Amino acid sequence: MSTKTPATQMLTKAGVTFTTREYDFVGGQSNIALHAAEAIGADPDTVLKTLMVEVDGKPACCVIQSDHSLSMKKVAHAFGGKSAQMMDTAKAERLTGYHKGGISPFGQRSRAPVAFEETTMAHETVVINGGKRGMMVVLTPQDAVQATAGMVAPLIAES
Repeated sequence: MSTKTPATQMLTKAGVTFTTREYDFVGGQSNIALHAAEAIGADPDTVLKTLMVEVDGKPACCVIQSDHSLSMKKVAHAFGGKSAQMMDTAKAERLTGYHKGGISPFGQRSRAPVAFEETTMAHETVVINGGKRGMMVVLTPQDAVQATAGMVAPLIAES
């Protein structure tokens, strides 16, 4: 499987050090990121999922742990808006240039502002989708934030 994607090309161009991890993607999973964590034998807290949202009708990208859910109130606040909702899958695919299960915060077709869950910064490395189904990139959370010109904010719902 080729590891050359818009995401990995963007990371390489930005001078970010990363490695790739591949696994057999199985469609139809209720939580694709948890499936990826299990498939590569990684702690679900370090495997991050990329979720496309709309804040006051404008696209935004949230990156959180695979075993957590977004708080739309926190998402709206993080992006300086009044309300937030999940983006329709077809719209997210058109906007990012990636397919569901392969959406990455890196190298998106139309760049949306990115926010990373603040608690992900405590990890030495994190695993994030590399731009296609079945391929992840491993890098420091600080490099991920820097590469996306992203921000760090509380985003997850309380359990």
